[in-house]
Amino acid sequence: MSEADDAPAITRDDDSVTRRSFLGVLLGFGTVVMGAALSVPLIRFALHPLLTKTTEIGWSDIGKTDEFASLTAPAKRLIKVEQRDAWRKIISEKAVYVLPPKDGTMRILSPICPHLGCSIPWNEAKQEFICPCHVAVFAMDGTKISGPAPRSMDALDSKVEDGMLKVRYQYFRQLIPTKEPLS
Repeated sequence: MSEADDAPAITRDDDSVTRRSFLGVLLGFGTVVMGAALSVPLIRFALHPLLTKTTEIGWSDIGKTDEFASLTAPAKRLIKVEQRDAWRKIISEKAVYVLPPKDGTMRILSPICPHLGCSIPWNEAKQEFICPCHVAVFAMDGTKISGPAPRSMDALDSKVEDGMLKVRYQYFRQLIPTKEPLS
């Protein structure tokens, strides 16, 4: 027997963790964690439109009801409308027409033409609303008289609270014969 035969045999245990395999596992784990962390904004971006709710349509003050008691023609008023879009808060001015009271109730019209969305002014001389874009004509109460508009002018929701006339401003779908609010 030789001396080499008497020496203990060095065997490699395949189940033991080597430095190289540990670094490989650590690199793989780090890649998975970074990939997950970077995918969260992408997933949130993709799902955001499905999970968000539109802001509630708020009530805007028009003025005291006493101001409108003696109206004989539609009165144009500017209101402030608050809109929220994610992190932005936008306050814009919108026009509305307050109609003369009929049977003690106040009606408010949107000045947006139901045809193509032009702003409809009140023509004092003719006592009519006349759309400047395609000459649609509406009566004092907003009913359609003539022109390409598919329906009458849109009435807005209103209420009286503590002597103050309030309106809920909305946009409506155009080019259809029925009044359909947009979100």
